[in-house]
Amino acid sequence: MTTDSSGDVRLTGIGKTYDNGFTAVQPMDLTVPQGSFFALLGASGCGKTTTLRMIAGLEEPTTGTVHLGDQDVTHLPPYKRPVNTVFQSYALFPHLDIFENVAFGLRRRGIKSVKKQVEDMLELVQLGEQARKKPHQLSGGQQQRVAVARALINHPKVLLLDEPLGALDLKLRRQMQLELKRIQTEVGITFVHVTHDQEEAMTMADTVAVMNAGRVEQLGSPADLYENPNTTFVANFLGTSNLIEAEVDTKSGDDIILKAGGGKLVLPEARCSAPATTGGKVLVGVRPEKISLTHADDAGSIPEGRNRITGKVADASFIGVSTQYVIDSAVCPEFAVYVQNIERDGRLVPGADVVLHWSPAHTFGLDAAQDIDAGTEEEAA
Repeated sequence: MTTDSSGDVRLTGIGKTYDNGFTAVQPMDLTVPQGSFFALLGASGCGKTTTLRMIAGLEEPTTGTVHLGDQDVTHLPPYKRPVNTVFQSYALFPHLDIFENVAFGLRRRGIKSVKKQVEDMLELVQLGEQARKKPHQLSGGQQQRVAVARALINHPKVLLLDEPLGALDLKLRRQMQLELKRIQTEVGITFVHVTHDQEEAMTMADTVAVMNAGRVEQLGSPADLYENPNTTFVANFLGTSNLIEAEVDTKSGDDIILKAGGGKLVLPEARCSAPATTGGKVLVGVRPEKISLTHADDAGSIPEGRNRITGKVADASFIGVSTQYVIDSAVCPEFAVYVQNIERDGRLVPGADVVLHWSPAHTFGLDAAQDIDAGTEEEAA
């Protein structure tokens, strides 16, 4: 069986430096497979939109090439590329009704009988009933779907989405994430989606490229990036991570034994992306929801073999689905722990002595030479 690669997006050595000397995108290689939902994720200024604009032909690369399938489109103008872009602003024609907005691309190409194609497309985005309304009569989410329909009717090989949900409120944004994923699955076209919203990228994309300072920091499936971050930036930018500075003590079989805050922690060697030499430093990471919280009085009930740290509850916030605790401990002054609200322990209040414990399998190790705060909101502020 041969896989169709006619809709692959291949960026080879692509980079962008402006006349003022600012490098928005460091030369990089990136392949977006045909039919995938691919997200470029990062904070503002990381180069993700510039990368999208180079694929669209709206920005001329300083170095490298852009291929769509076997076609080199690096120097083709946007209208000659088999791509369409949906922007945050939607850019619908206010004087045309929804039907004519969607038909626009076909009519511009001189296609006379557009009715069936437009109706099919409005059906796909579930707006068949709204065909004769004007854009201002629709909600933001509906306008967004019109913009997608108008782009898809031209049968592009690639649909580029530039922060398409940025203008919508949270609830509508979540609905539209699922909606766009459904549409992409139905049409099977390659979607390349630019966003700064981690949850959005993880909900929708098959593959996420986390960008930082003009380069791809890590590429993988949402689950892989979340569970196995390679850098402090990815660990902090995708959700919350507790990072502890630890010293390598010994190795035991497939595990690295670490010293931290007067105690010992176990890290599976396979989950450490840094060289671990005895006496060397490693950053130990664990996600807040992987940790259990036990009152110090019940410490004897904690199973053997778990990583454990003692501390004191500094703060507790009830947020419905979970209670988010901040623990002050010897290894970290603000250790985050998220406990699902199943059976709440009334003793876990600020000032209480507690033991944090988790499975060594949920521990990851990073190079301690990195900035421990990279990718956090505090650092970005």
